Amino acid sequence: HFAAGETSKTISTFIVDDSFGEGPETFNVTLSNAVGCMLGSPATVTVTIISNETVDGPNPVKDPSFNNDFFVREHYVDFFNREPDAGGLAFWKNQLNECENVPLPGGFTDAQNCREVRRINVSAAFFLSIEFQQTGYLVERLYKVAYGSALGTSTLGGTHTLPVPIVRLNEFLPDTQQIGRGVIIGQPGADQLLENNKQALIAEFVLRSRFTTAFPLTMTAAQFVDTLNANAGGPLSQAERDQLVSDLTSGTKTRAQVLRAVAEDPDLFAAESNRAFVLAQFFGYLRRNPNDAPDSDYTGYDFWLGKLNQFNGNFVNAEMVKAFIVSAEYQGRFGP
Repeated sequence: HFAAGETSKTISTFIVDDSFGEGPETFNVTLSNAVGCMLGSPATVTVTIISNETVDGPNPVKDPSFNNDFFVREHYVDFFNREPDAGGLAFWKNQLNECENVPLPGGFTDAQNCREVRRINVSAAFFLSIEFQQTGYLVERLYKVAYGSALGTSTLGGTHTLPVPIVRLNEFLPDTQQIGRGVIIGQPGADQLLENNKQALIAEFVLRSRFTTAFPLTMTAAQFVDTLNANAGGPLSQAERDQLVSDLTSGTKTRAQVLRAVAEDPDLFAAESNRAFVLAQFFGYLRRNPNDAPDSDYTGYDFWLGKLNQFNGNFVNAEMVKAFIVSAEYQGRFGP
C-alpha cells in the first residue's frame, strides 16, 4: 500500500537459515494491481538466495542438534510475521535454556523431559499470545463471519464431510501481516498501532469485490447483520443483533464496524478457538493449507480437532503441539 506521494517501499523477506547444502534459489517480487497510480519499470525484481552450506548440516529443530535460538526465532517469523524483539527472544530462549541448568527448573528431574515440555509450552504460547489472538485469530474470524465455513472431506471413521475454516493460507498471511505491521505487544504505542491497523484492514476488507458481491448495498441492515450472524454460527444474542441493526440503520456504525463487532463477539471467540488452533498448526508449522499435499483432504485436520475437543482445548493432553513440532514435515523444512 502506497500513501499519496510515496514512490518507494521497503519489503521485508524472511529467510530460513536451514542446514541443507544446496545451490542458489531464486524468487520474484512483482508489483501489481495498481489503483490510482501507474507502475514504473521494472515492476519485477528477482531475488537470489545463496546457501551458506555446501553440504547438509545438522537439523536445528531435531535432537541432538536442537538449536533454541533458531526454534524461537522461527516461531516469531511463522506466527507473528516479524523478527523477534530482543526482550521476547531472550525470555523464550531462557525458558528453553533453563533445561540445561543444574538443578533443573520447576521440579523437573529429567533434562530431556524438561526440554520436551518446555518446547511444547513455548511453541503453544505463540498461538495463545495476545499478539496472535489479535492478529491471525482475528483474521480467521473475519473470514468466518463474512463467508461462513467451507466444506471439507475426511476419511476419519469413514468418509464424511465436515465444516472447516474457509480462509486459505494465501489470504490469511497478507491480512495477518497487515494487522500486525509494526506491532510489538508491550512496547509503547503498540495498542494504538494495532487498533489503527485493524480499522484499516477491515475498512478495506468490506470494499473487496468478494465481500461486496456477497453483501450488495441493496441488502437491508437486518439482512446484513443476520447473514453475518448466521455465517458465524449465531453467536449474537437477540439484543446484540437488534442493536447492530439499529446502529447500521442509523449510521452509528458502518458495515466495517458491524463486521468487526460480530468477529470480536466473545461467544464466537470462544466457540471458534479450537478450530483456529488446529488451523494455525498447519499454517504456522507446515506453511500450508490442511488439505494441501502431502494431505489430500481434511482427515488430519479432523483428527486433531477431535483430539483437541476431546481434551477440552488442552493441547498438552491432546499431544497436538508436540506432534507437529516433532513431525517429519516440520523438521524437514529446516534440514535433513
